[in-house]
Amino acid sequence: MNEKKPDRLTLLKNTPLFLKLPESALRMLDGILIERSFLKGENIFTEGSESDGFYIIIKGRVKVFKLSAEGKEQILHIVGAKELLGAVSAFAGTPYPAHADAMEKTTAFFLPGKDFLVLIQKEPSVVMNMMANLSMRLQHFTRMIEDLSLKEVPGRLAAYLLYLHERTGRGDVVEIDISKGQLASLLGTIPETLSRILRKMSEKGLLKVSGRKVRLLNRKVLHDIVNGEKAGL
Repeated sequence: MNEKKPDRLTLLKNTPLFLKLPESALRMLDGILIERSFLKGENIFTEGSESDGFYIIIKGRVKVFKLSAEGKEQILHIVGAKELLGAVSAFAGTPYPAHADAMEKTTAFFLPGKDFLVLIQKEPSVVMNMMANLSMRLQHFTRMIEDLSLKEVPGRLAAYLLYLHERTGRGDVVEIDISKGQLASLLGTIPETLSRILRKMSEKGLLKVSGRKVRLLNRKVLHDIVNGEKAGL
């Protein structure tokens, strides 16, 4: 028997961004959103293109990235289910600042900017919820910029592993659900350097790697590495 697909209103209710919204506001949102699907590798928007709205990812993952003049890809962040994509540009009325491609088959709700602005004038509670979400995202970006600009690669890796642990909040095992090349790009390094540092961390007894799963054996030392301690790496 096929599992019944949740309706759009149910999906909106289960999105953290809209958890506290009244039923009337959810129905207004449902009235303006457009469901869109993207294949793995399909482009969602390009850097510099006009922002006419934003997305809520329902299923799948999207990488947001920049391309250098030489065509080298630098991943800025990865957007997963129940997260916003392109919201800042939509509100500011500015072009998208980076490229966005689906990393796997992805379903998203697109909210046209003009329609959404009309909606929040009628239902201000919607934007209050979004401000909290965007504030958390800004904090994440601030930490990421600090990591990339001020920390050595071991510190960036330790910070990312601890971020995964904080996000999941389950035991000491985290799962890296992107490829080693994508993780290296996200951390501003190359796969060979990433492999070498993972190996050294394993040898030092800080973690244990098993496929995509990483057991954090000594979070205290990982925190020390984030804060600038070399720890022999």
